Amino acid sequence: MDFLKSKLLPLIVLIASIFFLYFRTPSSKQSIDGECSLLTHDHFWIVSKRVVTPRGVAPGAVEVKAGRINTVKEGEYDKLLLQNEHVLDYGDAVVMPGLIDAHVHLDEPGREEWEGFSTGTKAAAAGGITTLIDMPLNNFPSTVSEETLKLKLEAAKKKLYVDVGFWGGLVPENAFDPSALNKLLKAGALGLKSFMCPSGINDFPMTNSTHIKEGLKVLAKYKRPLLVHSEVVLESESHIALGSDESDPRSYATYLKTRPSSWEEAAIRQLKDASEETRVGGNAEGAHIHIVHLADSRASLDLIKAPKSGGSSLTVETCPHYLAFSAEEIPDGDTRFKCAPPIRDEANRQSLWEALLEGHIDMLSSDHSPSTPDLKLFDEGDFLRAWGGISSLQFVLPITWSYGKAYGITFNQLASWWSERPAKLAGQTNKGAIKSEMDADFVVWMPEVEFELDENYVIYHKHRNISAYLGQRMSGKVLATFVRGNLVYSEGKHASAACGAPILAKQ
Repeated sequence: MDFLKSKLLPLIVLIASIFFLYFRTPSSKQSIDGECSLLTHDHFWIVSKRVVTPRGVAPGAVEVKAGRINTVKEGEYDKLLLQNEHVLDYGDAVVMPGLIDAHVHLDEPGREEWEGFSTGTKAAAAGGITTLIDMPLNNFPSTVSEETLKLKLEAAKKKLYVDVGFWGGLVPENAFDPSALNKLLKAGALGLKSFMCPSGINDFPMTNSTHIKEGLKVLAKYKRPLLVHSEVVLESESHIALGSDESDPRSYATYLKTRPSSWEEAAIRQLKDASEETRVGGNAEGAHIHIVHLADSRASLDLIKAPKSGGSSLTVETCPHYLAFSAEEIPDGDTRFKCAPPIRDEANRQSLWEALLEGHIDMLSSDHSPSTPDLKLFDEGDFLRAWGGISSLQFVLPITWSYGKAYGITFNQLASWWSERPAKLAGQTNKGAIKSEMDADFVVWMPEVEFELDENYVIYHKHRNISAYLGQRMSGKVLATFVRGNLVYSEGKHASAACGAPILAKQ
């Protein structure tokens, strides 16, 4: 018997060791060999003196295991540094839920010379964004069917450095075809997007209120949102007499007059009526209307308040460029600032901040909408003919913080505007907060660190020279970004492989 013990015991120990190591192996092979993550392990702790949770900001420690948040401990964490092998101590840096940008144009397939999944998601990771929701237009073909969504998914393979979901498009072609919309939504579109004015993209025509109501009926079954570009063309208010002193195409004031705030007001008035269908007992109960990139903080915003408080399922976003810039400061010919709706006056900018702080505006998004530099017509400086769109994806966190400090914004407000509420809009219940069982998506950043967005600053957008933020001094340096536990960006370095995941809605 002793002989058998002496022979079998080493073998049993060896088998037990293999068994232990096997079940300690991280869920992703790449997280071991360093392709998906700059770390070599998938079980670790993040500690900081400023961890942002739904309870507030406090010293704390977050345990990450197999891509999820396993434990959140608030309070002093010195003992963890001694007791655990894998601890990332970020000191005074802020650890916050990763940003979720629900309004981006990545332009692939078909127009990857404008941006593309690889450069866009690299820029997102460098900016602390862990999830993007890609718009259905500016790529070609536009994402308005099950087939075109499949094309986008194919184009995204092995190119995503962060997680990416997809909005489908509501256009006249599919608005009265419930079968087509059902197929698009069953294929994984997180919701639909429509334009109430010409989009500038030939295969993404505008919708009217009838199309919108039809789309809401289908969306109600899935409890998913309709995102709406809310401008209605009022021809009588956009005409500029040729030869007048106010028709200089290089003047931003000329462009501003072509898209007055009354366009937003007219669209939102129609959406206000449509939103009544989303109330309990309505024809579209379960659907939701989300107004994208609100620029007008006056009559348009006033129209939104009543349905929001009266039971309609309605939310609204604005964008950092409307909070950072005002029409008075935009130089003649500088078409980097052209977007739609347009950036309005200084008083309007301040009122947008007030509305955001008071909760009338629910969340923020970038509306990152790049193009090739030639489409911006820099040499001509023609605001009327240049392509519109602000390029800002990598900078939205420092932009919001830099301009928001004057209004006393808090880290928890940032987390609400950029993480919690966008997650809810996109139906992502496992993202948007630092809580147990959530995805381990974090941004680690230093709010006090200032930097110049100059020619020496590393920008991952495909075209750095088209951003309106070049030359700005900002506060808030991103140190690290984690996506589902993978350290995908740290101090200027990305993980070697693009291991972000496509996000598809569950039926």
